[in-house]
Amino acid sequence: MTKTIMLQGTGSDVGKTVLVAGLCRLAANRGLKVRPFKPQNMSNNAAVADDGGEIGRAQWLQSMAARVPSSIHMNPVLLKPQSETGSQIIVQGRVAGQARGRDYQALKPKLLGAVMQSFETICSGADLVIVEGAGSPAEINLRAGDIANMGFATRANVPVVLVGDIDRGGVIASLVGTHTILPEDDRRMITGYLINKFRGDVSLFDDGIAAVSRFTGWPCFGVVPWLKSATRLPAEDSVVLDKLTRGTGRALKVAVPMLSRIANFDDLDPLASEPEVDLVFVPPGEPLPVDAGLVVIPGSKSTISDLRDFRAQGWDRDLQGHVRRGGHVIGLCGGFQMLGSRVTDPSGIEGDLTEIEGLGLLDVETAMAPEKTVRNVQAWSLQHDVVLQGYEIHLGVTTGPDCMRAPVSIDGRPDGAMSPNGRILGTYLHGLFSSDAYRAALLADFGIVGSGLNYRQTVDDALDSVAGELEAVLDRQWLDTLMS
Repeated sequence: MTKTIMLQGTGSDVGKTVLVAGLCRLAANRGLKVRPFKPQNMSNNAAVADDGGEIGRAQWLQSMAARVPSSIHMNPVLLKPQSETGSQIIVQGRVAGQARGRDYQALKPKLLGAVMQSFETICSGADLVIVEGAGSPAEINLRAGDIANMGFATRANVPVVLVGDIDRGGVIASLVGTHTILPEDDRRMITGYLINKFRGDVSLFDDGIAAVSRFTGWPCFGVVPWLKSATRLPAEDSVVLDKLTRGTGRALKVAVPMLSRIANFDDLDPLASEPEVDLVFVPPGEPLPVDAGLVVIPGSKSTISDLRDFRAQGWDRDLQGHVRRGGHVIGLCGGFQMLGSRVTDPSGIEGDLTEIEGLGLLDVETAMAPEKTVRNVQAWSLQHDVVLQGYEIHLGVTTGPDCMRAPVSIDGRPDGAMSPNGRILGTYLHGLFSSDAYRAALLADFGIVGSGLNYRQTVDDALDSVAGELEAVLDRQWLDTLMS
C-alpha cells in the first residue's frame, strides 16, 4: 500500500517546495519508489512534463529529486496568473480556460475529480507519495471547495505535517493560530509540524517547541536550519527575485527587467551560477544599469501587458541606450516577441489591447494565435554550433526578415531571429543557458573564460545535500516510519 504525507504551510513561501524535493531525494536514496504531487499550483514558472503538457517547475524539480520522469499528473491543476484578478487554468497539462478569482472559487469543486484521478495515477506503483499544499490551510475563507490543502487532504485521507517559517518571525503564533481557527475535521488531519529556516543555536527554541506543543498537542518532527544548498536550486516564485544579491562587481553584468508577469525566470539560474556573471534583476522603478554588458528580457505570461509596462518604466529608453553603447540583448519567448516591431492579438487572447508597437530592435512581427505550443525539444545553437536542450511553451507566431538569421534550430527547424550585427537575438527556446557549452561560448563573446560548470550536476548535487541535511535534523522515528 502506498504511504502518503502532505506538507502544508502556515503561509506562502515557507519552504514547502524545497522540503518536498529534499524528502523525495532522501526517499529515493533509500531505495523507495517515491513520487511528488501538488493538487493545485499557482505559478508562471512552468515546465513541459515528460508525458506532455504543462506542470509547475517545482514539480518538475521534485520529479528530478525523486529520480522519476515528470508527469502532468504530478500537478493536475496549474494556475498561470495573467492579470491582478485572473489566471489561465491548466488541467492535467492542457489549457482548460481562464477565470477570475471569484469565478475560479466556484469552479474548484468541478476540478476535484481531475485532482483525485491524477492522485490515484501517481500513487499507482509508488511506495511513497509526498504531497505539497499551496498557500495555507488557515485561509478558511477559501475552505469551501478547496482542492489545494485540507479539502484535498480530507478527501484523500492524507496525513498532514504543518510547516512554519521561523525566519519571517511569529512562527509560534502562526502554528498555534492555525490550530485555533481550523475546523475539527481539518485539525485532526495534522500529525505534527516542522520549523523551517532556523538560524543559530537550535536549543534556543526548545521553549518555543514546548509552547507550541502545549497549545496544540502536536509533536515537532524537526527544526530545519537554513538550507544553504537550497540556494543552488531553481526558485519557484518570483517573490525571491527581490532578495537576490546585486552589484557584486564581477566581469559581466547581466540585467534582467522584472516584468509584471515574468515567466520561467529560472531560465536565468545557470547564468547566475557562473562565478564571473553578476545577474541583476531590475525591479520596477529602477533603470537598467548602464554598465550591463547583456540585457536579457525574460518570458512573460502577458506579452502585450508587460510590453506596455516596460515602456511605462522607461526601460525602452534604457534599452536603446544600452544598444547604442554596444550592448547585447537576448529575448526569451515573450521577451523575444517584445523585441520586434509589433505584437498583435486579433482574438484578444491576452486581453482587450489587441495591438502594440514593439521595441523595434528586431525586424520581426508577432501575431498571437489560440493554439499553444507545449513541448520538450532537442535544439542546436546555429550561432555557436553547440548542442542545446529545452522546451517551448508559447502562444504566437513570429515572422520577418531577421528570422532569416535564426540563432537556434529546434528539432531541425530554424527558430528565433538575430540582428545583422549579431548583438540582438531572440528565441522561443526555454533552457538556452542550461547548455554548458552554450554558456561557455556566450561568455567567450565577452572575453570571459567560463567556469566549466556542469549546471545539471550542480542541481543534482544540491538535492543530495538538502536530503542529507534533512536526514540529520528530522525526527528519526518519524522519518524511519514514513520511509519504512
